[in-house]
Amino acid sequence: MKGLHGRCYLLRWRLMLWLSNNRIRLLLGFCLLLGTILMAGRISFIMGWHRQRYQSKVPSSRQRFTVLINTWRRQALLRKSVNHYSSCNNVDAVRVVWSEVEPPSDSLLFVLRQSVQSHSRRSSYKVDFRVDIHEEDNLNNRFMPLDGLKTDAIFSVDDDVVVPCDTLDFAFSVWSSASDSMVGFVPRMHWLDSKKHELKQPHYRYGGWWSVWWTGTYSMVLTKAAFFHRKYLELYTYRMPASFRDYVTTERLDL
Repeated sequence: MKGLHGRCYLLRWRLMLWLSNNRIRLLLGFCLLLGTILMAGRISFIMGWHRQRYQSKVPSSRQRFTVLINTWRRQALLRKSVNHYSSCNNVDAVRVVWSEVEPPSDSLLFVLRQSVQSHSRRSSYKVDFRVDIHEEDNLNNRFMPLDGLKTDAIFSVDDDVVVPCDTLDFAFSVWSSASDSMVGFVPRMHWLDSKKHELKQPHYRYGGWWSVWWTGTYSMVLTKAAFFHRKYLELYTYRMPASFRDYVTTERLDL
């Protein structure tokens, strides 16, 4: 009996020792797991990886852009275009270049304003909307300086071109890195005309979209859908030789 009792005591002692050791291991494992979780939450701060809210020091005129829509007798497209661009986040104003003989109707202006205002209420930013009316149909109208312009960046676009807002924001960020350049979506090609190379003044040939597609290169970007600095409106209208604008008027092409 004594031997059996001693064996039972020994087994019970070993069992208690085993349980005690495993409790310690379990406790140590739990502490290690808890420490790992806490460390993971703090490691980004310790290593300097934590995000900080970026406070832009760029002037407000560089944080947003103005959409300048050129339209001509396509009211359905104009309504769609104004509705779309007024919904984009970084838009400060939507301006319409109106060159038709008859001014826009009150009903059209009402629909356009309502569209802009509805998006402004949703985003809590009031987008300015204006229609700039010109007395004659002239392609140069789209490059006239604008009164009340608050932004440096202008996105010039035709009423039949709708660029997704995310794509537009990306193009705006690219333009912001080199604001003296044009950044756009409609490339074209031109090259020296070899048939007229003997003339005193060089002559160039203009190639349409197929030239870009065929060669895989481009040499210019059209203002059909492009960002540029507001200063070029004044430079084009008042500083360049009048012969340039006359040529645009007389040789107006479907680009």
